[in-house]
Amino acid sequence: MLLNQINTKLLISLLLIVAIQFSFSQEKIKIDGISSVIGDFIILDSDIDKVLIDMESQGLSTRGISRCQLLGKLMEDKLYAHHAIQDSLEFSDNEIYDYVDRQIEYFTEQLGDIDKVLEFYNKRDEISFRDELFEINKTQRLSEMMQENIVEKVEITPEEVRQFFNSIPRIDLPVFGTELEIAQIVVEPKVTEEENERIIDQLKLFREDILEGGMSFASKALLYSQDPGSRSKGGKYTLNRKKPRMFKEFRDVAFSLQEGEISQPFRTEVGWHIVAVDKIRGQEIDVRHILLIPNISAEELREAKEKIDNIRERILNNEITFSDAALQFSDEKETRLNGGVIINPSTNDTRFELVKMDPLLYSQVKDLKDNEMSMPLLDNSENTVSKYKILKVTNRFDEHTADFSLDYVKIKELALTEKQLKTVKKWMEDKINETYVNINSESSYCNFVYNWKKE
Repeated sequence: MLLNQINTKLLISLLLIVAIQFSFSQEKIKIDGISSVIGDFIILDSDIDKVLIDMESQGLSTRGISRCQLLGKLMEDKLYAHHAIQDSLEFSDNEIYDYVDRQIEYFTEQLGDIDKVLEFYNKRDEISFRDELFEINKTQRLSEMMQENIVEKVEITPEEVRQFFNSIPRIDLPVFGTELEIAQIVVEPKVTEEENERIIDQLKLFREDILEGGMSFASKALLYSQDPGSRSKGGKYTLNRKKPRMFKEFRDVAFSLQEGEISQPFRTEVGWHIVAVDKIRGQEIDVRHILLIPNISAEELREAKEKIDNIRERILNNEITFSDAALQFSDEKETRLNGGVIINPSTNDTRFELVKMDPLLYSQVKDLKDNEMSMPLLDNSENTVSKYKILKVTNRFDEHTADFSLDYVKIKELALTEKQLKTVKKWMEDKINETYVNINSESSYCNFVYNWKKE
């Protein structure tokens, strides 16, 4: 099915802006025709037209993509959103408003000013434009939440993984590219007590300004936070109890707070934080934080370099193994108990596929032979304390056809994905039967993926 081959994220971004496209002449496009009704939602004929025109305006080929396929996708999204409301799935309006703000900022950067944006999208004023964007993004967020809710409890057993693998014809088994297992030893410079106290005092002052002076946490984060991932969003993150994100210390503090409460300064591996809770929604919370990173003196950096040079020399002289050195000397908690082996954040296993590896990490290990150590490397990324590390390729898996024992983690993910897709399909079929659906007679000829016509 061609529609299902379209990149999902791209379709989502298209659907998010279906109401803000070029103006259409009534002679060419029927803008008030109702194409279908799904529960409480109405899909207009013009919604389909706008998606097609938007795809073309972004240079995407619409060859082979029919109006029926786009209508089917729109109906699926509305069905998800309808039942998200029925099931009382909660989300924050502030989250949607923040996203609308970012959209407006992007449009303005592209076109020059808000008046040009309104003229380009044929909108009468900024307020109505923002209202339209809010409703579109709200519907899309509800759709995403419903889909997440459907699949989050789907689990798979080892036996199901085996059955899935055995069901694949040998000729159709996937081929996995070359992968590396990489270990590292990290040495962080010691931060003086005076510098730590300076950071703590600064964060306490921010906290006092917010609680007693009426200052905005978001504004403080925008001005002072050293976390590039959240600074432009006023320090905002959304955390989920079931999907670990951020450092454990950060999550422990965040989930211990009530709405509106601001933590005392606390430390993680990247620096010192204060965190505030904006909204609690069941398993999810919206938080804001400010990160300050201690300054490292040249002397402290020199001492760290000497320490890692000494560690590397001892390993080369066979006085200690790389694994034992990581356990005894590495300052990175996540890896030192595992001999320094790095976990791939994308797959949660220890392998990194060469063609998908982070470019910086790839540049650091691409010339290393198996079991060869790198020279000490200085990591002075924007959002972390400067530190030295040495890297080692501990294992290499050449390109190969999938093997059950060797590639169990990847096969398990494929099997889980298939089970989730089947679960979504069953949910969709059940909900179509119990939801009010009306399709315009002009679309009755469509051959949809799902039985929307309830024949």
